[in-house]
Amino acid sequence: MPKLPFPPPPKLNPRPKRPAEGNGKPSAGHQAAEGGITAVDWIDERTSLSGAARWMMFRKVPKGTNWFYTLGTATMFAFLNQAVTGVFLAMYYDPSPTRAYESTRFITNEAFLGEFVRGMHKWGSSVMVILIFLHMARTFFFGAYKYPRELNWVIGVVLVILTFVMALTGYLLPFDQRSLWATVVANNITASGPLVGPYLGDFLRAGPEFGATTLSRFYSIHMLLVPGAIAALIGAHLYLVAKLGTTAPPWLRAEVDEKLVEERT
Repeated sequence: MPKLPFPPPPKLNPRPKRPAEGNGKPSAGHQAAEGGITAVDWIDERTSLSGAARWMMFRKVPKGTNWFYTLGTATMFAFLNQAVTGVFLAMYYDPSPTRAYESTRFITNEAFLGEFVRGMHKWGSSVMVILIFLHMARTFFFGAYKYPRELNWVIGVVLVILTFVMALTGYLLPFDQRSLWATVVANNITASGPLVGPYLGDFLRAGPEFGATTLSRFYSIHMLLVPGAIAALIGAHLYLVAKLGTTAPPWLRAEVDEKLVEERT
């Protein structure tokens, strides 16, 4: 085979090998990235989660979406903040009538970053209530509760109720004079409701009157029952949002195909 008088042009030269392919020593960052990709591929091969992730994330978004559509995501992140800070607070909190106030004082004054975490949890509850009402207002005024999204609206209403229950049960946990008597008033209002009111009041008090078991009842509802129900309903809410899509703003009208108009006339 005759030799070429000149070397081949650069485009015909073989591509140089990457560090992980034998060309030099791979860096620690490259090895970590390759290890992470291998681990993700191993999990995805056995669970097929990539398909569900693509179905959830890569979907059509209507024209005209704006920052109002982020209120639902902001509410979800507020709930995640409550869940994470609540776990750290539960590590030091003692739900007993004789130790509850002292454990709260220890968290605020002596525990490392305790005042910061408790402040995030305390004010985060107010932020979550505000955000969920703004999200519902956006849904109502944009007409996103109509067919075929009625079930998602019902789930949202239940989430609002559960958010209030979580705020009410958490207010008693510091167990000072203000939280105690405010909870007594709120529980009496609940018990005055028709039909199920008296039974609901007895359930929250864990008896006919406030006692030692009332605090543990509120603590278990606040830490276990309500967060689990909220997490499950948020999952169902997000599934329906991904399945049914989001609505366009009401001030945008759908484009009318002139050919279809002619066929109808």
